[in-house]
Amino acid sequence: MTRKKERNDTRKKQEAAMKEFKKTALIAAEKAGKILIKNLGKVKQIDYKGIVNLVTEIDRLSEKTIIDTILKRFPNHEILAEESKEKYNSSEYKWIIDPLDGTTNYAHGYPVVCISIALEIEGEIAMGIVYDPFRDELFYAEKGKGAYLNNKQIHVSKTDKLIRSLLSTGFAYNVRVTKDNNLVHFCKFSLMAQGVRRDGSAALDFCYTAMGRFDGFWEMNLSAWDMAAGSLIVEEAGGRITDLKGNNFSIYNKNVVASNSLIHKAMIDVIAEKG
Repeated sequence: MTRKKERNDTRKKQEAAMKEFKKTALIAAEKAGKILIKNLGKVKQIDYKGIVNLVTEIDRLSEKTIIDTILKRFPNHEILAEESKEKYNSSEYKWIIDPLDGTTNYAHGYPVVCISIALEIEGEIAMGIVYDPFRDELFYAEKGKGAYLNNKQIHVSKTDKLIRSLLSTGFAYNVRVTKDNNLVHFCKFSLMAQGVRRDGSAALDFCYTAMGRFDGFWEMNLSAWDMAAGSLIVEEAGGRITDLKGNNFSIYNKNVVASNSLIHKAMIDVIAEKG
């Protein structure tokens, strides 16, 4: 067997595997989406992980549904999920799941929420899906193959001035007790951008930046499941992602700036300003 044939065979196997991964993730997201739609306005149990950090029975049901769907097809894969306290395997394949991004919104009947599912392979995010069942918007990206909304390729905006930009952000659940509460940055951007929105779903903020609804997004104290799928979607749509200082981004480092790349430096400069 020649090296060229070996490479072709390897590539075909990888492509076939990614198709199966995508198919499974789509099935899981669709099942979870039906749960969210069916139960909006019907939340019966709310538990608190902190003063305002809540979880509902719908978070848990959605998460169980997603995990069961993935492990039925890939029983040896690793799972990292927001609500689960169980350890599922140790593998080069890690599924990173937020079963209901926007729990506070959902608990109040405010339908700005989504399901986020990403697959990390050997330490690199290879695939990301974010599904908003209430608008039937499915965002998808595969490493090196572009970003898509409902099968149509998407791109970041071309806005090149901060004053013409619509930005988004959020506030961590520990906003009342941490110094890094984002309030100073929020005030500064409110004066320097065209507008700032705070909708309560980081995964959707990433996706809206990827498709140009937003020109940029920043947030602090996020978790891997908040960022894994959405960050890949932004990158594959032509955007830029760093930490708050403009350094290399990691989903495990909590802080993020995502943009169309044209206003990225301006955003970093605002964040760096004292006072």
